[in-house]
Amino acid sequence: MRVSDVLIKRCPQSGRIVGIQKPKGFYKILFFVAGSLSIVWFLIRVIPKPSRAGYPCMKATMPVAYSFIAYLVSLGGSFFFYRKAFERIRERRFRLAFTILIVAGLFSGWTLIHNSGRANAGVSSGVTDKFDDPLGPNAPIGEPKGIFPGRVVWVMDMDATNINCTNSNHANAYWQDSNCDQAVVDQMFSDGLRQLTGKSTHAGAWDAIFRYFNVNHEKGDTGYLDTETIFIKINAVSAWSGAEPNGDMPSNLGIEFDTSPQAILALLRQLVNEAGVPETNIYIGDPMCDIWNTLYDKFYAEFPDINYVSQGNVTGRYKITADATDDIIYSDKGTVMTEVSSHRFFNEMVNADYLLNVPSMKGHRWGGVTMFAKNHFGSNTVDHSWELHKGLMKPDSDPLREGYNLYRVFVDLMSDKELGGKTLLYYMDALWATSYEHQKPEKFQSAPWNNDWCSSLLFSLDPVAVESVGLDIMQKEFTVEDMSANPPRYTYVQWDGVDDYLHQAASSEWWPEGIMYDPDETGSPIGSLGVHEHWNNVNDMQYTRNLGTGEGIELIKIFRLPPVALAPEFATSNMTIYPNPGNTQTTIRFKLPGEATLMLEVYTTTGRLIMSRNLDNLAAGQQDVNLNLTTWTRGVYFCVLKDENHPELTITKKLYVN
Repeated sequence: MRVSDVLIKRCPQSGRIVGIQKPKGFYKILFFVAGSLSIVWFLIRVIPKPSRAGYPCMKATMPVAYSFIAYLVSLGGSFFFYRKAFERIRERRFRLAFTILIVAGLFSGWTLIHNSGRANAGVSSGVTDKFDDPLGPNAPIGEPKGIFPGRVVWVMDMDATNINCTNSNHANAYWQDSNCDQAVVDQMFSDGLRQLTGKSTHAGAWDAIFRYFNVNHEKGDTGYLDTETIFIKINAVSAWSGAEPNGDMPSNLGIEFDTSPQAILALLRQLVNEAGVPETNIYIGDPMCDIWNTLYDKFYAEFPDINYVSQGNVTGRYKITADATDDIIYSDKGTVMTEVSSHRFFNEMVNADYLLNVPSMKGHRWGGVTMFAKNHFGSNTVDHSWELHKGLMKPDSDPLREGYNLYRVFVDLMSDKELGGKTLLYYMDALWATSYEHQKPEKFQSAPWNNDWCSSLLFSLDPVAVESVGLDIMQKEFTVEDMSANPPRYTYVQWDGVDDYLHQAASSEWWPEGIMYDPDETGSPIGSLGVHEHWNNVNDMQYTRNLGTGEGIELIKIFRLPPVALAPEFATSNMTIYPNPGNTQTTIRFKLPGEATLMLEVYTTTGRLIMSRNLDNLAAGQQDVNLNLTTWTRGVYFCVLKDENHPELTITKKLYVN
């Protein structure tokens, strides 16, 4: 092989060699081998038992087999018709030969197009086809987790972020207090925590969370003990190359989105002031990276005794140490990730009683999406995670690992006893978000954001459900690649099979043939980690528990959006509820004089809020809002329809449920 046939790929941050591109002929050979094996595999499995054609692994195999058959047919057709054409030329039957040559050319064109499409698959930074889960919407799989099984709370408040933030330089970056209102974020955390647990106080909410964790980890029905430690894993990948000796961020460093300091401080205030966790029992950081002064100074001012961890020798930081033994054994056993079979973690994580994983919501050029699972790439003790990339969607310079039933390293990270197994609460920073992990935040163009920041926080006790909701949010927004935007808008989140790891984390029916996920080497496979499904559509954004059609995800939305002012005639609009009394369902009907964004809330007679639904971008005219009452208890409820910016335009009607 010539040196010129090989392309060495280096990491832009460190200069390390991170991949070698295969010679051009490699993929042709791979296609023939994969195509032949897929046909043989399909015949061996399906002929003895035709019902196996519906198995997930067969559904993943069929496209490869069909593509290979189509390629062989087109190639064979080209050869056959070219041969016939030359025979006619020798017979001097030129008109017929010309006709046959046209047919041969069509077959050749098909061959070239097919081959080109295959070669280019996954090379682009984005896709043109929209993601399509083979399960479809509202088809939950797995076992829901949580005090309220499958519950995810999504808090959005547009006042949390400054719409005029430019991220043009460090002085106007997203992490500045002038661009993120700490008081609003604190309130968002308060609302999310209490809705997640159904408790009215912070102390009650934290006690419920600790008790839920301890009961499910065979520690008994106990709350937090002040001798127990907590490790908080944040996302600080921009600090991978290291901070200045005094902890400052290098002045020439570009702006990349990591976990925002306001989201972290809201958590620290809750743990120390409400849950009663001593500062000295808290360790926080991104173990593979340093922690900038932009975070440290803000946190230290309130909590000087917390351990702010670092691998380096930065002033004021706690230097963490590596565990002496392997803490995770990857379940592919070297068949996929050929360069690594295990990793060690840090003693401060291994010895902690609880772990909190606080990622930032981003798309990812290798993983498709990076949230809770991908955040643990920074938890191992080596100075990089390149060996794990072969277990992702896009292994460096290799083609995309599209589709389903492939080994996904995320499942091991989500289930390992020292990582997902210790996670007390799943809390995601989506105040800002972006489509590519190494760029600054991007404004969301779709409704209800309408060219504003994501301004959201997500809470759950179900790791699969919360990542499913996060993926739905990202897929709602990033549908079209736009390289002319600043920053560019990528569509990694639309890759075919981007949720394969969620299928597998939810149900072993989606595991690859020959793979048993057991990262702790217990000798037994892991069970379901949670419930996965996609919402019904990008407008209603509802899951089966919201619709009353299944036992999947329950999404609680607490939205505070800039309202659209209504004309005064709204107060006199004719709002009706029918049937009323209702039994299984009812409809709220009203008319609007113009476009509006409203809030519909339902309260019990004691004033307890049981439902909150945003009605975004309603058109003028008659509107129908359907309510599923199958899970409601018999009694009287108050339905409140309001424009939050104009309280005088609120309408309240009684709803009777039989």
